[in-house]
Amino acid sequence: MKKIILSFIAALGLAAGAAHAAGGSTIPWDKAPNKLNDLPALQNGAKLFVNYCVGCHSAAFMRYNRLKDIGLTEQQIKDNLLLTTDKIGETMKANIDPKQAKEWFGANPPDLTVIARSRAGAGGTGADYLYTFLRTFYRDEAKATGWNNVLFPNVGMPHALWQLQGERRAVFDEKTHAFKGWEQITPGQLSAQDYDKQIADLVGFLQWMGEPAQNTRVRIGVWVLVFLGVMTFFAWRLNAAFWKDVK
Repeated sequence: MKKIILSFIAALGLAAGAAHAAGGSTIPWDKAPNKLNDLPALQNGAKLFVNYCVGCHSAAFMRYNRLKDIGLTEQQIKDNLLLTTDKIGETMKANIDPKQAKEWFGANPPDLTVIARSRAGAGGTGADYLYTFLRTFYRDEAKATGWNNVLFPNVGMPHALWQLQGERRAVFDEKTHAFKGWEQITPGQLSAQDYDKQIADLVGFLQWMGEPAQNTRVRIGVWVLVFLGVMTFFAWRLNAAFWKDVK
């Protein structure tokens, strides 16, 4: 009995550690819309990624020319997504100097190539985590960046998309410090619904970038299962015919 109790306590400790690693917050993760088969959404997500994320974050395992898989032509990539110093065969490198990034934020911003896969946890998928994280920033003048996050308290990242969402203040319960809601300080360029749609497109692109061949893998998997089902039927009937005279 003692071993069972100790094992249970250890399991609780591991669960708490996993929750802390996922952001240290107890708020539920919102379900991210599935955009993996929506090419216009993925293209918009790629534009948002280049305009708002690549300044600090790299995608060192994704080349610009791979964006042709989401329906962009080579010329569109060159005209809309490439900086003048980049070549279409290069990977998505951050524009910030690593030394400056460490000085400003306390650590180098992480590479985002597989961020949507690495952030999966008990609260949901990695896409759910990112969809919630990018929608829960709020103004906090006590922080060096001027921003904080409900899902990831004390995050070192500023709110890169604040102009789209506007400035908000998080409202917490005075006694329990539980999150209660939002208070809008200044309006953003987008409505709340339009901002959520933009974030869904960005998260969809990050999810696609983590495994560009995911849709192909799923399609092939369906056909493999159909083939196995047909072969199983024929094997069953052949087995019945072979043993029909044996009593």
